Amino acid sequence: MSRRRRCGFCFRPGIKRVVVGIRHPLQHLRGNAVRALRSQGVEVDVLGEDVQSIAIEEARKACLLVNAPLICKAASQLPFSVLKYAMTLDGKIAATTGDATWISGVTARHRLSELRGRSDAIIVGGNTIRSDTNLELSSALDPRLTARQSGGHTPLRVVMSRTLNLPEEAKVWDTTSGIPTMVVTQRGARRSFQKFLASKGVEVVEFDTLNPRDVMEYFHDRGYLSVLWECGGTLAASAIACGIVHKVCAVVAPKIIGGRNAPSPVGELGMIEMSQALKLIDVHYEKVEEDMLISGYLQPISDVAPVIPSRDATLAADPAVAPCEPNIISFYNSWDHYGSLSNFSPHSVHMADENGDISTWMTVEHYYQAHKFIGVDDPVAQEYVEKIKSARSPEEATRIARLLQKQRPDLVRPDWDTAKLDVMYRALKCKFSSNPGLKSMLLSTAGSVLVEASPHDLIWGGGRFGDGLNYLGRLLMKLRAEFLSQ
Repeated sequence: MSRRRRCGFCFRPGIKRVVVGIRHPLQHLRGNAVRALRSQGVEVDVLGEDVQSIAIEEARKACLLVNAPLICKAASQLPFSVLKYAMTLDGKIAATTGDATWISGVTARHRLSELRGRSDAIIVGGNTIRSDTNLELSSALDPRLTARQSGGHTPLRVVMSRTLNLPEEAKVWDTTSGIPTMVVTQRGARRSFQKFLASKGVEVVEFDTLNPRDVMEYFHDRGYLSVLWECGGTLAASAIACGIVHKVCAVVAPKIIGGRNAPSPVGELGMIEMSQALKLIDVHYEKVEEDMLISGYLQPISDVAPVIPSRDATLAADPAVAPCEPNIISFYNSWDHYGSLSNFSPHSVHMADENGDISTWMTVEHYYQAHKFIGVDDPVAQEYVEKIKSARSPEEATRIARLLQKQRPDLVRPDWDTAKLDVMYRALKCKFSSNPGLKSMLLSTAGSVLVEASPHDLIWGGGRFGDGLNYLGRLLMKLRAEFLSQ
């Protein structure tokens, strides 16, 4: 085979110059075509390397966006995920009855349907299936409105449901027309219904703990490049919180439907201040007849991997970490693979109070948030300490504490800014010391940099662009070093 064939494409004799937008993002293929062409005497220029200008940088940026799925696969080992929805001017994706036909106009719907032809899978949640009991399913699931209409390939239809509390009569179970369907669920859920799905030709995949990140990692292993999320607000919020949504495409229709309980496109994310809002980048606005199509990225395409902390910060936290290209272990949600490293993980801590009595806290986060107000001589502060301690989840404990901190800053203990790292460290040490399994997990990360990957927490997390202080990761590395020295 000639070099011309091995470089991955053919070129006509006589071509003297080739301009390459970006190098291949996969390491084992990067530079092969450039070397092959140059070996044939062809002049090759790579944008941003051999030729540079403002216009060239814009062209290179366009190449990054076009190749986003492949870059995402190489950098984060996840499929490129797009969240798509249509909403009214007052932010509703359906009426209070669940009716959502039709929010946007025909042209806008056709524009969004083109995304299906560029996707390997379309994901919806169980709520979407249950709301379609009248058999008039959403455009993501109705076989008459698949990507085949626009000439694209047929993507896999995926339903995510922990309980499998789903109707048997849904059209999505019909695979006789060659449209593949998969259901991902929690291990052991409704075995009888799983048998029913199997009889319909629907593939069922079980997960020990069903969450969007694990599903995306599984899809990556199956070779999927692009995934389209056409789900409701609850699942959309979970996918965003997991950090696996890269792009958002939203159609805003000039309609107002109102309704206190009418669903919105994204559910609870645990944010209580506008400063925490996730901002889209590279935003594009397009008028599509009477509707407005808005699209943008939640993550920069050129930098989707966790950012390595500085050498000095890494060595200060744990001298055992090799400073040259260390392995990075990132964690965020308590259900991630390394979720037990999170202060939100469901592991109680038994800590001595100011009187020496042992008190049990549901999570490290409960303990940390309550200690903002412990020791303050005010009955309101003491009342809220108990409220935080009895909160049903770490997210609820955080909301209670942050709201009080914002409304009554005078109730926050005066030394909190200097004491909070010590408070968190004591709770983490108790959590890992009292649980051998958790301690083993922490020790198994020896030699790796730990990064709390929250995109909007610039104190405890690494931040979206690596500009966060990553104090939680640093404390865990410090604790790991303490354990290893014992």
